[in-house]
Amino acid sequence: MSMLKNPASKYRPIEALIGDVALKTRTWPDARITKAPLWLSTDLRDGNQALIEPMNRERKLKMFDLLVQIGFKEIEIGFPSASETDFDFVHFLIESGRIPDDVRIQALTPAREPLIVRTFEALRGAKQAILHFYNATAPVMRRVVFNMSQQQVLEELAVAHARLIKQLAAQASDTSWQFEYSPEMFSGTELAFSRQIVDAVSAVFEPSPQAPLIVNLPATVEHSTPNVFADMVEWMHLNLARRDSLVLSVHPHNDRGTGTAAAELALMAGADRVEGCLFGNGERTGNVDIVNLALNMYTQGVDPELDFSDIDAVRAAVEYCNRLPVHPRHPYVGDLVFTSFSGSHQDAIKKAFAVRRPEMFWEMPYLPIDPMDLGRSYDAVIRVNSQSGKGGISYLLESEYGLSLPRRLQIEFSSAVQAVTDASGKEVTAADIYTLFKAEYLDHPTPYGYLAHHLVEDSKADRVQLSTELLVDGKPQKLDGQGNGPIDAFVAGLASLTGLSLSLVDYHEHAVSAGSDAKAVSYIELKIGTATRPTHGVGIDGNIVTASLKAILSALNRHLGRV
Repeated sequence: MSMLKNPASKYRPIEALIGDVALKTRTWPDARITKAPLWLSTDLRDGNQALIEPMNRERKLKMFDLLVQIGFKEIEIGFPSASETDFDFVHFLIESGRIPDDVRIQALTPAREPLIVRTFEALRGAKQAILHFYNATAPVMRRVVFNMSQQQVLEELAVAHARLIKQLAAQASDTSWQFEYSPEMFSGTELAFSRQIVDAVSAVFEPSPQAPLIVNLPATVEHSTPNVFADMVEWMHLNLARRDSLVLSVHPHNDRGTGTAAAELALMAGADRVEGCLFGNGERTGNVDIVNLALNMYTQGVDPELDFSDIDAVRAAVEYCNRLPVHPRHPYVGDLVFTSFSGSHQDAIKKAFAVRRPEMFWEMPYLPIDPMDLGRSYDAVIRVNSQSGKGGISYLLESEYGLSLPRRLQIEFSSAVQAVTDASGKEVTAADIYTLFKAEYLDHPTPYGYLAHHLVEDSKADRVQLSTELLVDGKPQKLDGQGNGPIDAFVAGLASLTGLSLSLVDYHEHAVSAGSDAKAVSYIELKIGTATRPTHGVGIDGNIVTASLKAILSALNRHLGRV
């Protein structure tokens, strides 16, 4: 088979299944996210059941401790009725004493009596717990799986088991209980029926603002664009009974690749809570990525109340527990997400860093968040390949080696780097760039090499006398010159020695490092003979005059090497 030319003959928009939401007074488009939602991590349940190799106890404990460290106050720790392994882990975790008093654990069960009883057994001894039960509500499930009517699903699955849970909880009064109900496949269920079944369940539990019922609206499969899901959430938010006694939760999946957008719009539409996994692990294309959501809020000035100050350590722990890699382009955490290869991007970043001050708001081209806030350095912000330009190259030389190249030298040297990257097709590192820079500008000792110099100043005449010892073709030779400064005097002496017309076009210098062992670097542009363009030279030395003399010789030797 192949893709259909007329997909409408096989697929239909979700509105054909659930009906037109027809929310004419929607308010979510004008809303803003101004505070963190309640967060539930389902890494140990939804995330774990989606792994090729589910976590063993050691990995589960590592994940649980990580979630606590990050700041989660609600953690779904398993599906204890599904397997003996999950049952044992839930019971072990409770008995281990490692659950902080301010963390509420959660366990999931289908709306089936034996499985509910088994879940209560697993949670025995917990100080506080959320019992999360669900039943499918979508038409396809009612018709194909249950062969039940809407009323049967409501009464025999939802309401009957809500009563059972309330009864069993009353018998386990040592635990502080909260309850959560999910009309599973809410994303594919008629809204009127979703409201009807949720209202029936909440009537059983009789929640109050002080003891609310969690109502979870899962996009069990992501069927629609995020705005349609937001309309569905806002419709429920506006129409559910006892709304002030409900915590409205969403559990987006990512089948259409828009789970993050769906969660954000759902929060704008009235949701109070988000269920998801670190870095979006989960069934099929994954649960919504809580790290992504939290840091999106952070970049808008909202405290997400989750701590990702060492995001690389979080990633390493998650990769270990899940035995799945995090993609290098994954938002906020991937190896390449703070990296620019593009020349124009690099140039903008370099200029913005040059003017940035610590007290300023973060406003950096191509960097929506300061990598330092996540425990990352600026080392990987700019990397160079065949797509890069002078900005990235000069940034790396400055950040790694303290060399601040003048603009025209940046342009010239970038051509040399470009030739190498074009030939290899590979990235070059800062060390590679510096090696090229040395070969191009610093490693030119012939035919003229510097040995020493002696400077005599005549303050009355505003002139200096410079005596320089050189190696000329490997032989020592003394050179004398006069000028209004050491550079002018040296150029005059070299002109006499070589018989070439030499004139200084541009000169820059700066310190490479601070302290007693500081070195200076000098950048020279020298017009030589009849050459149509000046030649660049670079010199580095502990003495600025010596660095300048070496830079002049660098330019002269480079010119002669090309003649």
